[in-house]
Amino acid sequence: MALFSSSTRDVPSVAEVPRHVAVIMDGNGRWAKKRFLPRVAGHVKGVELVREMVRSCLERGIRYLTLFAFSSENWRRPQEEVSLLMQLFVKALQQEVEKLDRNGVRLRVIGDLARFDEPLQQLIRQAEAQTAGNTALELTIAANYGGRWDIMQAVNRLATEKADQAGGWSEADLESRLSMHFAPEPDLFIRTGGEERISNFLLWQLAYTEFYFTPTLWPDFNATEFDKAIASYQQRERRFGRTSEQLSDTPNA
Repeated sequence: MALFSSSTRDVPSVAEVPRHVAVIMDGNGRWAKKRFLPRVAGHVKGVELVREMVRSCLERGIRYLTLFAFSSENWRRPQEEVSLLMQLFVKALQQEVEKLDRNGVRLRVIGDLARFDEPLQQLIRQAEAQTAGNTALELTIAANYGGRWDIMQAVNRLATEKADQAGGWSEADLESRLSMHFAPEPDLFIRTGGEERISNFLLWQLAYTEFYFTPTLWPDFNATEFDKAIASYQQRERRFGRTSEQLSDTPNA
């Protein structure tokens, strides 16, 4: 069964600081282009911002951070850029895991990892194993991930594991087989870079998430910009299908 309740079946508790933040880190290439640099320079700078984002979450008491690093559609990019992104992923795993471990951060990677070469898959497995006991923050990297892929792989697992119950499957049956089954649904979704779409990211999990879109390019999304997103979140009225009047009558809603 799923570890956390669903916002469509239950009313989640709401805190001033979001428990789970999900981010599409958009704008690396444009950041580099504005500076007459190769696109990969923007991706390198973007990795540095991941460090700052992790630090910001630890300081603010956020427990889950999920970052969309590489979508299942990003394979359509020029082969040279894809190759450089894979090299950057390997380098980041080699250089950052020790720091994450020292700071109590658990690392997970979700997505269809079978398409990555074996050395990269091995690095991912090692990083996940090394940090498995950490509880200060759960950092999830979505790589070769797509929301439709996630739902379909969950359905296919259901069809194999509960074939005799077909026609009677529940939301909980599906949720427990989704890639993010170990985390609560995101409270806050952030997309940098000015685009206002979710691009096949966490399609199931974002049902009642608060969205924050900013023109700030990812390499410029520092702690101050993050605080702006959290401040915007704190102004939202999270009703989950209820009326404002019901909220006023519910303690801590």
